[in-house]
Amino acid sequence: MAAPRARTRRRFRRKVCRFCADKIVIDYKDPKVLRPFTTERGKIIPRRISGTCARHQRALTQAIKRARHLALMPYTTHNL
Repeated sequence: MAAPRARTRRRFRRKVCRFCADKIVIDYKDPKVLRPFTTERGKIIPRRISGTCARHQRALTQAIKRARHLALMPYTTHNL
């Protein structure tokens, strides 16, 4: 009979908000800044993965949605 596996907890390093650290301004007219925060399918990456703070995640989401509305960023990809 095998011994039960020991449960180990991994400690993850806390992610730092890029916008707070580098004093970057979120602007919907600059898709180069917004692009890394969307997946290749066009979905917005959540803050637990991207590491942005809640305040900047809200601003980022609003900016991405505005950029999509003005056709600066795609809603989805063309691949089906």
